[in-house]
Amino acid sequence: MRVFVTGVSGQLGHDVINELEKRGFEGIGSDITPEYGGVDDGTAVTAMPYVKLDITDFSETERVIASADPDAVIHCAAWTDVDRAEEDGSIEKARAVNADGTANVAKVCRKLDCKMLYVSTDYIFGGQGTDPWKPDRRNYRPLNVYGLTKLEGEVAVSALLDKYFIVRTEWLFGMNEKNFVKKMLNVGQICSTVRVINDQIGTPTYAYDLARLLVDMIETDRYGYYHATNEGSYISWYDFACEIYRQAGMKTDVVPVTSEEYGFSKAKRPCNSRFDREKLVEAGFRPLPVWQDALSRYLKKCNGLRRNQNGTD
Repeated sequence: MRVFVTGVSGQLGHDVINELEKRGFEGIGSDITPEYGGVDDGTAVTAMPYVKLDITDFSETERVIASADPDAVIHCAAWTDVDRAEEDGSIEKARAVNADGTANVAKVCRKLDCKMLYVSTDYIFGGQGTDPWKPDRRNYRPLNVYGLTKLEGEVAVSALLDKYFIVRTEWLFGMNEKNFVKKMLNVGQICSTVRVINDQIGTPTYAYDLARLLVDMIETDRYGYYHATNEGSYISWYDFACEIYRQAGMKTDVVPVTSEEYGFSKAKRPCNSRFDREKLVEAGFRPLPVWQDALSRYLKKCNGLRRNQNGTD
């Protein structure tokens, strides 16, 4: 199987291309930069074929993906700067990537008659109530520009294609780019106390585990909408921070605060990001491991990479 992956310099795309290599598939990675711009952690991503691709340019998107002639496209590329998307003049930039760029990829997949998997977000929902969101529920009420444009991407994929997967995830952490785990570890090294929001509820997702699921999916024709996070209880960001420091052996004091008390954010975040993941099991896919185990494996991998970069055993 030949699989084209967008956004390989990001957290998820990095692990997707590595998972393809592990399974002996032919993976072609792409991103906006002329060369791979993610972390070199000694994995296959830096050795796999890479091409520059600006998905906002339809002609370029058509030429590059058609040249690869894939059996499937896993579309991880996105504008993910949630707060910046709220600034004047940025909404169209976010839409150009998340909505129009996704539509461009879908149009090429339709022409090539290949599968497409689009990675979406909990931000398409308004976050009301406490009931877990079911993947086929349609009462979308995005609270911010990022969520709106990702929803527009979903609409484009479902309108243009029959052979598609739309996989919503949340609270992602991986080797590339910034994430909450890295932020907590960095802040904990310089501050004895950290304030963390306790009224936004969801579940963490390790990019490595999610990547394995996405590759499982494209080997099938079980198309449709899915919710995918690591297994385990629903938690707040405060709960997650406490577990990060506990597993890292750090003594940082974590103070719970409400979203209103925390302030700072330009974009409003959903309070209820509980996902109903039962459809994964019903469709025959393996659930992801529990998030505490995922965090443990991630921290060990980060420590190993740090030791290698420092030249220590």
